[in-house]
Amino acid sequence: MTSPTRPTSPTHDRIDPRPTLDRAIAVGASVVARVRPDQLTAPTPCSEMDVRAMLGHLVAVLDRIAALGRGDDHSAVTEIRAPDDGWSDAWTTSARRAVDAWRDDAVLEQPMALPWIQGSGADVLASWFSELTVHTWDLATATGQQPDWDDTVVTAALATRDFLPAENRRALFEEISTAMGLDEVAIPFAEAVPIPDDAPAIDRLVAWNGRDPRR
Repeated sequence: MTSPTRPTSPTHDRIDPRPTLDRAIAVGASVVARVRPDQLTAPTPCSEMDVRAMLGHLVAVLDRIAALGRGDDHSAVTEIRAPDDGWSDAWTTSARRAVDAWRDDAVLEQPMALPWIQGSGADVLASWFSELTVHTWDLATATGQQPDWDDTVVTAALATRDFLPAENRRALFEEISTAMGLDEVAIPFAEAVPIPDDAPAIDRLVAWNGRDPRR
């Protein structure tokens, strides 16, 4: 299965994150395509989700990326449901929407803000590589897959770690919630898991996001 593609020319002097999005989508597509219907109720490293729920969440991540590119409210996107044999089609459809929403170079320069980052569209788009890749790892691990991780994608995901402290993450997100005037906010990141500095990049990424890749 192939992912949608686009010309890869950068906008001004900023690194264009869209080719990396394409590559992350391609890795995700390869993992989604290999999930068997009999695995849909299996647990995943993300304890709140089984495989079916993880698939729905991953497809919804693409729809949230698309919403941001269109200037819509990404938080209004709901988790996706699909037939047991329809997840690859759902992934392809949402991937195409995400690519199309960011096709205009001007979107990369627009100011955007999320609870964890403020910056240009390019900055905000890059901040999603970690979520997309870590949950792809969750899905691959739950279904016994060992995909060929794309070094460019994993490196880009690791580069977004600076906004997130290694500890006391609940306090950080409670502070964000208060600043936004919200009663509560979901805590999307567990505490970082210690791991050697020379571990593979994908292991360092998932450990930073609260998974233990050695289990």
